[in-house]
Amino acid sequence: MVCGSVLGPLSPLLFVIYINDIDDSVACKILKFADVTKIYSSVGSATDIENLQSDLYKLISWSKDWQMLFNMDKCKVMHMGYNNLQAEYDVTDGSILESVNEEKDLGVIISEDLKWDKQCGAAVSKANKILGMIKRSFSVRSREIVIPLRLYKSLVRPHLEYCTHIWNPHYIKDIKLIEGVQRRAN
Repeated sequence: MVCGSVLGPLSPLLFVIYINDIDDSVACKILKFADVTKIYSSVGSATDIENLQSDLYKLISWSKDWQMLFNMDKCKVMHMGYNNLQAEYDVTDGSILESVNEEKDLGVIISEDLKWDKQCGAAVSKANKILGMIKRSFSVRSREIVIPLRLYKSLVRPHLEYCTHIWNPHYIKDIKLIEGVQRRAN
């Protein structure tokens, strides 16, 4: 017996159609991925702050009209750049959105200064944990055994290479940190 929804395969398409008009009344730029919506804008003056705040109110209004309320616990503000006025933004009930210095987005840690040392450290930490698990699980760990089984390539390397086209490690300290995992694997 197979159970499932009649709309199962269509659900993602129906969701996209349902939320397609979310950015019609908003002047700021919006990024949408699955059920995540990000609004962003350059803020250099009081007018820019007012425009962004107005767009936030419009998004909240849209969510109430379509009965798809935002999870306010997950709504945050990240101020980027040195000339950012770092304003506080509120939602319609008067609560202020939390301001954060870093946020994990699709598995990548993004910080307000756009430095990737925390992402690099997290990737190395995950890779080291898996490498330690491999070393504890296999009593024979010679190159002749581990390399043909492709344990390193299939279990460790993906954590070191995930989204490197975004956070490309270019500082010597980050490169040495990653190469340390590779040396430890040998």
